[in-house]
Amino acid sequence: MPSPASSKGASLDHFWAVVPAGGSGTRLWPLSRAGAPKFLHDLTSSGRTLVQSTWDRLVPLATPERLLLVTGEVHAGAVRGQLPQLERGNLLLEPSPRDSMAAIGLAAAVVARRDPEAVVGSFAADHLIPDARAFGGAVRQAVAVAQEGHVVTIGIQPTSAATGFGYVRTGEPLDVEGAPDAVRATGFTEKPDAATAERYVAGGDHRWNAGMFVARADVLLGHLQAQLPQLHAGLLELAEAHEDLPAHKAADVVERVWPTLTKIAIDHAIAEPVAAAGGVAVVKGSFSWDDVGDWDALASLVPDLDGSSLRVLGDMESVVVQDSTGVVVPRGQRTVAVIGLDDVVVVDTDDAVLVTTRARAQEVKGVVEALRAKGRGDLL
Repeated sequence: MPSPASSKGASLDHFWAVVPAGGSGTRLWPLSRAGAPKFLHDLTSSGRTLVQSTWDRLVPLATPERLLLVTGEVHAGAVRGQLPQLERGNLLLEPSPRDSMAAIGLAAAVVARRDPEAVVGSFAADHLIPDARAFGGAVRQAVAVAQEGHVVTIGIQPTSAATGFGYVRTGEPLDVEGAPDAVRATGFTEKPDAATAERYVAGGDHRWNAGMFVARADVLLGHLQAQLPQLHAGLLELAEAHEDLPAHKAADVVERVWPTLTKIAIDHAIAEPVAAAGGVAVVKGSFSWDDVGDWDALASLVPDLDGSSLRVLGDMESVVVQDSTGVVVPRGQRTVAVIGLDDVVVVDTDDAVLVTTRARAQEVKGVVEALRAKGRGDLL
């Protein structure tokens, strides 16, 4: 349960939410593809796609006027179709992927021009968080801590010794009003081996790093200027063009500047070096979280078929099962029959069929790499 004070925290009058919507979700191939990545899909049969669910969580905190989304130019139409409430000037488009620091930094630079007192929170478009109330409480605490000058991440209590997630090590509590669950971050580890992950979980002082970062816009940009001054300068120029220039002139600036930006994650650009200097805090999140990273993770999140252990994402009438467990995704206009298989993954689309097991779900990314090597861009 959330801490009694966790729903209070600081005022959100200057809180701006940023949603980086990138990647292609290669471990969820063939459903998730470069042209239709996982954030555009309803992966839990909730009736809302992942990006729509992210919007639903954030609007009560930031309001539509203070919610920005950063995505690739190829996804602009789909995002506008799924989020018609998103203000046109709040959709920032990337000509090509430059990783999370460029996306988040550009949004922070735009926001800083609109609101010098802004606190910016970055939340991925493709994560699953069922408890919006507890999430909101953690964000409020993070805003309170960020207003004191810290870069804040929301750390998730590990439920297993997962090796596919990053970890943040927690230190002593911080005395910040409205943030009883805030502690100092003492370091980050990216995707440890199994033995290290087991040790982290057993020790109790590590949390999953879910990639949620909250900071004052001026603090975030100041750290970026100190760590990567060329990237900082490029993002400021892009933000100025976005806010002050006509569209055709802004496009010229983007074409010239964007390819020169350093391709780096915010974790490496800011979180790790700033944590080493004592400038990063962790708010201990009390909610469940999943990045829906592969078919194994998804298998436990979708409805089962008539009380069996086989999960179906899609039309249950299209699936026939006998003595089988796992997950089936029927999207290819065919009936899928599964007999006598344990922990199977079957994904049927119009032009590709995947059959594997939950235990080997992480290896699906290798199929995508093999198809790319064969020049099969039509399947990616």
